[in-house]
Amino acid sequence: MPFNFYLLRGLRLLLFPFSLLMALVVMLRNKLYDRGWLSSVSFNLPMICVGNLSVGGTGKSPMTEMLVEWLLPHAEVATLSRGYKRKTKGYLLADEQSTALEIGDEPMQFHLKYPQLAVAVGEERIVAVPQLLQDRPQTEVIILDDAFQHRAIVAGLNIVLTEYSNPYWYDWFLPTGDLRDQRASARRAHIMVVTKCPATLSEAERDKMLRRIQPAPQQQVYFTTLQYGQPYHLRSRQPVQLQPQQEVLLVCGIANPAPLKQHVEERTAAYYQLSFGDHHVFTIDDLRQIRQRFEALDADDKIILTTEKDAVRLVKFGKELDQLPLYVQPVKHEVLFGQEAAFKQAVLQFVKNFHDAEKAKDQ
Repeated sequence: MPFNFYLLRGLRLLLFPFSLLMALVVMLRNKLYDRGWLSSVSFNLPMICVGNLSVGGTGKSPMTEMLVEWLLPHAEVATLSRGYKRKTKGYLLADEQSTALEIGDEPMQFHLKYPQLAVAVGEERIVAVPQLLQDRPQTEVIILDDAFQHRAIVAGLNIVLTEYSNPYWYDWFLPTGDLRDQRASARRAHIMVVTKCPATLSEAERDKMLRRIQPAPQQQVYFTTLQYGQPYHLRSRQPVQLQPQQEVLLVCGIANPAPLKQHVEERTAAYYQLSFGDHHVFTIDDLRQIRQRFEALDADDKIILTTEKDAVRLVKFGKELDQLPLYVQPVKHEVLFGQEAAFKQAVLQFVKNFHDAEKAKDQ
C-alpha cells in the first residue's frame, strides 16, 4: 500500500471520537423515528427509495437507471434527487436548458439519457414531492435517489446497496469509517443489493455473504456486477472499442474508480489516471491539464476515457472537445445468478399492487 494510504487511514483513526458522536446522533435520530416522536409523511403514489448506509461508491446511479428502464414502459416515472454540489438551491424540474451546474451531475445524466423521464431536484424532499406532482400530475411512481437515511418520507419500497469489497457490516461511522447510518437500519430495507461483485462470484461466496446479512423473511437479496458498455465520443457519439495496443488517459471524478481502472487495465496496453474529487466542477484550466497530459503520452494509439457522470460536467466546453478523442464509458448493473427477472418482477409488482390497492379504495 502507498504511504498516503496509511497516512489517511491513521488520520481517520485519530478522528474516532467524532465517529462516536456521529453514532450517537444517528442512533438517537433513528430511535425518535422508530417511536414516532419524529413523524414521517406518506404520499398517495408508489415511492421507491434507492440508498445505502455508507457514503458514495456503491453504484446508486446505475441502479436508479436500471429501475427507470424497467418502469418506463409501464408507468409515468419521475426521479427526485438532492442535486449534490449543484450551484442552485430549492426545487427544480429539469428542462431543455438545464445544466449539471443547476441540477447536479447525476440528475443531469438521468435527464440526458431518458428524455421522457421527469427529473427533479430538491434538498427538502418532503417539500419537493408536492411541487413535482404539481408540475407533473401524471406521475405514477417516484424514485427517490440517495434518500434511505432521510426518513421524513415513507417509501413503500426501500432498495439498499452495499459494495462487495466494503460491506456495511465491516464498516464504521464517519469520519473513521464510511457509515452515515447504523448497520441495524439495513433491517428497514425491503431489498438488499450487494453491488460490484466479481462476475465469477461463486454460490459458496454468495451464501457466505447471505449469512452475514441475515435477511429477514420478507427481505430479498440480490447480487450484481458492473457491466461496461461500448465507449462513445462525448460530442459525436461515435463508438469505439478499447484495443490491446492502446494507451488511455483515464479522467475520473468519482468516489470509487477502482472497478473502472481494472476494466481498462485488462483491455489496454497501459492507462494513466488524472484524478479529480467526486462531483468535481471542471474548469478551463482542468481542460488544459487534460489536453497536456494526453499530448504527453508517448503512443500512436491513445484516447481519453471518462465516466458518464464526469461527461455531463465536461460537455459544457462544447466545440473545444471536438479535436480531442474524449470517450465516455457507460456502465450498468448485471444481476447475477439468473435473478434479474425476479428482481424486476419485485419492483413492477410493488407498483402494480400499490395502484391496485388505491383503485380498490375508490370503489
